[in-house]
Amino acid sequence: MKRKILLNDFELYLKLEKKLSKNSVESYLNDVNKFLNFFDEFAEIIDFKLFTPDLIKDFIYQISDSIAPATQARLISGIRLFFNFLIIENHIEQNPMELIESPKLKRKLPDVLDIEEIDRLIAAIDLSKPEGERNKAIIETLYGCGLRVSELVELKLSDLFFDEGFIRITGKGDKQRFVPINDYTKKIIENFIKYSRKPEEAKPGHEDYLFLNRRGRKLTRNMIFIIIKKLLKQSGIQKNISPHSLRHSFATHLLENGADLRSIQLMLGHESITTTEIYLHIDRKKLHETLEKYHPRNH
Repeated sequence: MKRKILLNDFELYLKLEKKLSKNSVESYLNDVNKFLNFFDEFAEIIDFKLFTPDLIKDFIYQISDSIAPATQARLISGIRLFFNFLIIENHIEQNPMELIESPKLKRKLPDVLDIEEIDRLIAAIDLSKPEGERNKAIIETLYGCGLRVSELVELKLSDLFFDEGFIRITGKGDKQRFVPINDYTKKIIENFIKYSRKPEEAKPGHEDYLFLNRRGRKLTRNMIFIIIKKLLKQSGIQKNISPHSLRHSFATHLLENGADLRSIQLMLGHESITTTEIYLHIDRKKLHETLEKYHPRNH
C-alpha cells in the first residue's frame, strides 16, 4: 500500500476513532515516520511483511541510545497503536509488538515553585514594555488555573465566564471542562484586556484569542517557553522550570492547603485519579507530623 495514503488513513484514525489532541496526533505521526524510515526511507509502497518482531527489536535497540526513556516509551506506544490500526484495516493479522515491552520509567516528581519564587518570577516582568501586562497575565493564568501550555494558547475571550467565576478550557482530545478562576487572577486578566490588549491589531481569524503576539496572532507554545526561561534568568531562580511547572505548583499548593485530590483532578482535566496522585509528594517531615497528629497510637 502507498505510504502517503496509509499515513493519511492513520491520521484520520487517530483524530476520529481515538479522539487524540492535535499535538498527540503529530507526535504519533512523527514516530511512525521514523519507524518506516528505518525499514526504507524512500519507499513509496509499504511492505507489511517487513514488520517482524526481530526487525522491530533492531529498530528499538538502535534508537535506545539516542533518545530518553520517556520518549522511547511514547514512540513504542505509537508504533503499537499503528499496528492495531493495521489490524483493524485488515493489512496484517497479528500485532508484532505484542511481546515487546516499553522501557520501565522512573516516576519523576515534578519541579515546583514555592509561592515566594512565583512572586519573584512575576516581579521580574518589565511592566513598562508593551508585552509586560500580557506576560503577567500569562503567568498568573497558568498558575492561578493550572492550565497546560496548549490550553493557554488556545484560550479565547469567549471562554471567559467571569460572572459565573469560570473559564472554559479545551484540553486533550478536544475535551472541554470548566475551571474555576479566583478573583485575583480574574482581575489581572480583566486589567490586561482593558488596558493592554489591542483588539484592532488582531489578524483575521485571531480576534477571539486572549493572548496575541506582536503580529496580532495567537501565541505559540514555544513562545511561552521562551518567556518563562527569560523570566527565570532575570529572577535568579536556580531551578529547572518550564511552563508546566506552574501547573504542578498550582496542584501542589492546593493539596498542601487542604484541597481534596478529586477536586484537583477535575480542575486539571485528568481522566484518571492515578495521574493526579503524582502530586502527593509532600515532604517526609509533614508526613511524620500527620502521623503523630492523627494516628490513635500517638494519643
